[in-house]
Amino acid sequence: MKGKGVVFTGRLKVSYQDVDIPEPLADEVVIDVEHSWISIGTESSFLRCDRIAGETPYREGDPEPFPQINGYQKVGVIVAAGAQVQEFKPGDRVFATMGRVNGMAFPSGGHVSPAVTHVSQVWKLPQNVNAEAYSGMVLAQVGYNCGSRPDIGAGDCAVVIGDGLVGQWAAHTLLHRGARVTVLGRHDERLNLLPDQVAKVNTRRTRAADALHEDSGAIAVVVDTVGSLDSVKELQPLMKHNSHLVSAGFLGNEGMIDIQSLRAQEITLHSPSGWDRERMDATLQGITEGWLPTEPLITHRYPVERAEEAWALILDQRQFCLGVVLNWKS
Repeated sequence: MKGKGVVFTGRLKVSYQDVDIPEPLADEVVIDVEHSWISIGTESSFLRCDRIAGETPYREGDPEPFPQINGYQKVGVIVAAGAQVQEFKPGDRVFATMGRVNGMAFPSGGHVSPAVTHVSQVWKLPQNVNAEAYSGMVLAQVGYNCGSRPDIGAGDCAVVIGDGLVGQWAAHTLLHRGARVTVLGRHDERLNLLPDQVAKVNTRRTRAADALHEDSGAIAVVVDTVGSLDSVKELQPLMKHNSHLVSAGFLGNEGMIDIQSLRAQEITLHSPSGWDRERMDATLQGITEGWLPTEPLITHRYPVERAEEAWALILDQRQFCLGVVLNWKS
């Protein structure tokens, strides 16, 4: 079966092109994709060849894993369902993770249509909603996971490191749980997208420890969404006994956390990764209920044919962007 995909053809090289898609199995559905949401941090690390699979960092001498279709989140309409599929039918509008593809370094990816996807990786969307709002649901789930893991009480101090999408959604989740939230970021445009109830600190201008000195010894939760161990070390003296550290940022070859230093304060370390059915269900509910907003975080939309242009924007650090969605329908 022929289809289209956004293909990483080499390091920092992107092409929208024809791809070969396997025929669906009995427990798979075929989805005509409408929107796919770029996971900027994860996908750019593969495009730069910082890592080659999962959390495995690229090392000099490793073969470069190209071509590949990256990503893991999209929405669309089911056009066919295998004989064993009972949960879905043609015409259902759904969210899906990855679709199978032939001839690539990885056997599946997100930015591909039609998407041949196992039923375990498909969620039916509510009726009469804007499907685009759900097209980043895996990444929203990462933020939800970060914000829902640690124990926290109403009014407790929670600090989120990072003003990207995962940081935004972690902050919203902690706020929804009643925490008093501060986000440490480096971009005023991103920080300004957070609700008024969230305290915002631009660490280009203000040291985190200085901004949080009144909470010295009172921080209940630190969520690191960017892999900044220096920031964690700066905040650790301000964390209270029996507090929580959530580490979700990609740390590459430098991902060394001193467990013994956490022990003195009995800090619990959480290391969330990936997604599961329960958390995805909760994320879908949060988006539907409105306390986990997605649409306000979409800063750029591109026709999928202009995917190379979208990636030029993302890789240009002089340009502001946050949520970038590819539209597959004209």
